[in-house]
Order: sequence, then structure tokens, then C-alpha cells
Amino acid sequence: MTCRTLKSRIRYRVSRSRQDVFLVRDFLDLSDRDQVGRVLRELIGEGRLIRIGQGLYARARRSSVSGRVIPVKDLPRLADEALRRLGLTPTPSSLERRYNRSETTQVPTGRYIGVRERVSRKIGYDGKYMTVERAA
Repeated sequence: MTCRTLKSRIRYRVSRSRQDVFLVRDFLDLSDRDQVGRVLRELIGEGRLIRIGQGLYARARRSSVSGRVIPVKDLPRLADEALRRLGLTPTPSSLERRYNRSETTQVPTGRYIGVRERVSRKIGYDGKYMTVERAA
């Protein structure tokens, strides 16, 4: 019988997953919330994960340019996946809708994302956050 630690089991689950965004509840079947949180913090320290919000973690890698730990996907795609994992439906923001209807020539930055439901969660990392707006 192999004695696998909680850390190795969580690391294995992250490496085998097709998703790039993880919730704390994804690992609660392995142990309680305190131990899972402790292991997730260790994986952040190792550069395998990055925290993008309260209870939200993203797969990470080390940048070949700066050497800093960065997520494997860009922030708008991570936010879209995170909102879907939370059971919300992302929609184009008002800026994207205006641009697509040719009402403006200002290209949207991609830092705005619309949702139909109420959201009070911040999604981002390293001082860069998505702005979540309530879509009509």
C-alpha cells in the first residue's frame, strides 16, 4: 500500500485536470478545508498554482522572460472559466457590445466581463483585476 500525502494527491489532480481554474471545493473530498488550504498555499509557493480570487486558483508556470510565476492563460479567459465554474454565465460587456455594433472605434481591453447575475467577487492577480459588470 502506498502512502501518498495530501500534497501529492492534490498535485496529481491538478496535473491530470483539463481545467485551468480550480476551486477549493474541488479538493474537499480529499481532506478538510484547513488542510486543503495549507497545501494550496504550498503549491502557490512552488509556483504550480496562482491565486486569482477568494477560493479560486489557476494553473501557473514560470515566465521565460521575467522568471515570475504567471497563469497559463490570459486573465480574460481565466475569468470566463472561473465564472463558469462558479455557475455563472459570462456575456460580452457593454464595451464589447458597442464595439461589435460599430457604435465606437475604441477597441475593448478585455478587462471587462458581463454577467447576468450579481457578483461581488474579484478575479485577478498581481494587481490586475477583471471588472465584472451586470449585463442587462
